Amino acid sequence: MSESLRIGLISDTHGLLRNEVYAAFEGVDEILHAGDVGDPAILTELEVIAPVRAVYGNVDDWDVRQRVGESLELERLGHRVAMVHGHQWGSPKVKDLVEAYSEFSVVVYGHTHQPLIKITAGPLVVNPGSAGHARLGESVTVAILTLERGRAPSARLIGLRASG
Repeated sequence: MSESLRIGLISDTHGLLRNEVYAAFEGVDEILHAGDVGDPAILTELEVIAPVRAVYGNVDDWDVRQRVGESLELERLGHRVAMVHGHQWGSPKVKDLVEAYSEFSVVVYGHTHQPLIKITAGPLVVNPGSAGHARLGESVTVAILTLERGRAPSARLIGLRASG
C-alpha cells in the first residue's frame, strides 16, 4: 500500500471562513491557503483542522504578510508543490504557471476566484476557487489534493454553500 496525503486547498477567503470548510476538510493531513486570507485569524481557525501553510495575496495587509510569504515551495511524498496567489501575473494563465514551475508536480494558485484543475504535460495546476464571499456568478469552492508516492497527483473540487 502506497503512502498518501490529502491536502485541503483554499483561497480567497477575504475574511470569511465558512462552516462548510470544516466538513470539506475533515481528515486532511495539511491545508494550503493560496492567499487573500483577509484576516490572520482565519489561518488560526484552519489550524483546528490541520497544519496550515499559506501565502499572501494582493489584498492582504501587513498583519497577514508578516506571517506568510509571497510564494511557497514544499515537498511531500516525492512531489514538489509550489503555491502563489497569482496576482504576480495579473490574471494568471495556466501556461505561465506551467512554464514558471515546470520542475514541480503541482502548482496551486488563487486570485481569479475561478476554480480549476488542469492536467498538463508538466505540473498539475489547481485553483481551489474562492471560499469567501460569493460574488455575482461565482461559485464558492475549495479543493482536495491527493498525493501518493510514485503516482501522479490528483485533485477534486468541493462546492460550498454560496450564501453570504
